[in-house]
Amino acid sequence: MTVETFNPNKVVNKTTTLETPVKVLSDNKPSQQSSGSRIGFVSLGCPKNLVDSERILTQLRTEGYDVVPTYNDADLVIVNTCGFIDAAVEESLDTIGEALKENGKVIVTGCLGVKEDEIRELHPNVLAITGPHAYETVVEQVHEHLPKPQHNPFADLIPDHGVKLTPRHYAYLKISEGCNHRCTFCIIPSMRGDLVSRPVGNVLDEAKRLKEAGVKELLVISQDTSAYGVDVKHRTGFWNGMPVKTHMQQLCEQLGEMGIWVRLHYVYPYPHVDDLIPVMNDGKILPYLDIPFQHANKRILRLMKRPGSAERVLERVKKWREQCPSLVIRSTFIVGFPGETEEEFEELLDFLREAQLDRVGAFAYSPVEGARANDLPDPVPENIKQELGDISIKVVKWEDRHQALAGANLLVNVTTLGMSGQPKLDLSLKKLPQNVVVYDIVYNPLETELLRNARDQGNEIVDGLGMLLHQAVPAFERWFGYRPVVDRATRAAALR
Repeated sequence: MTVETFNPNKVVNKTTTLETPVKVLSDNKPSQQSSGSRIGFVSLGCPKNLVDSERILTQLRTEGYDVVPTYNDADLVIVNTCGFIDAAVEESLDTIGEALKENGKVIVTGCLGVKEDEIRELHPNVLAITGPHAYETVVEQVHEHLPKPQHNPFADLIPDHGVKLTPRHYAYLKISEGCNHRCTFCIIPSMRGDLVSRPVGNVLDEAKRLKEAGVKELLVISQDTSAYGVDVKHRTGFWNGMPVKTHMQQLCEQLGEMGIWVRLHYVYPYPHVDDLIPVMNDGKILPYLDIPFQHANKRILRLMKRPGSAERVLERVKKWREQCPSLVIRSTFIVGFPGETEEEFEELLDFLREAQLDRVGAFAYSPVEGARANDLPDPVPENIKQELGDISIKVVKWEDRHQALAGANLLVNVTTLGMSGQPKLDLSLKKLPQNVVVYDIVYNPLETELLRNARDQGNEIVDGLGMLLHQAVPAFERWFGYRPVVDRATRAAALR
């Protein structure tokens, strides 16, 4: 299990045309317009916001506006904001301020746009403000403040798939907007509204265009991917002359026929998710599930207004892995939720140990303005939340390495030390607790001196063959058109 920790000070989802390293628009061949029609764009927040940015930019480029990489070159700057947690709100407000200082003409859109009074109190000089997924309104606001350029549709062409802000090999495919859940820690429905599913034919048309443009992997996203089509009672649409239900199952089956990697994100554990596992095992879509479980304790889940129980989740995870041994599961969890006790936190840790999820994100609870959870009693002190949610990295000097093992919970050798033909790994395990797992990525020899010493003193060991086999899977699939399953039989065959 790999643990990823949210760091509000680290901007990981900021995509902007105002940073020279980001050359996302270089392949769209902008025309050389005269001054007065150049747009700078900053996109903050989640992938769903990024898709909104792509749609706005596509429309503007279609009309002949150029998108430029610096504040100085832009005649106007659009900031697509995030308003999910306090740190994101602060980042959005700071970015608006920076754009105003460097350029002076700024249009604000996105989730924070629903709090217009808050934005104008700090930045009264912004030209216009709108909420999320208001593509036409944003374009109209641009028209109001910048004249439409003289546009030649024969000379200034836009790719059929539109403007993309991701690298060429992958793209986000947003299938719906909004959410019907009312989780007490979340204010997304108040910003983006209730669930609105895109017509299934439109989604599949977009997927086809992206594939034809060279995209190799589609990342299916929405606020609640499992609920796709619930708002329209899973009505039947049409694609390529064939009936297709507006349902996650049939959508995935159709996407799986396109010969492109399909990865599902933000999948709530509804019962019908079980039906997707055979589709993954058959190789039609990637064996990957991003499921936000959020917690394991029943009382905390009830306070969150979240479904689920640890026992049921563990049963389903076990069944999924039996049906699809190569399945990768990612999830996120909130720690320090109001009223959470130490015992309930330990229950979450026990759940994680048993579930052995492949990737886990740990978030300390953030009291977002307007979230109902803020009114719950017994808030967890901030210092305790940080202790629960933070995974710290402590760097020690090489000469102190032996003593540093005393406080370790896991020991991994990620160097070539100990490999055949390489220097040995000089590391004493005398201070290492016996309950610590020792993992060596070296696979030649399969049992390194590190693993041998760890085994001799009673530690559980993991060799590097598994990593080697998993690394080989994509190459094997590319060469032979079949994605192998890495299991005990595969390992045994590799050792013959």
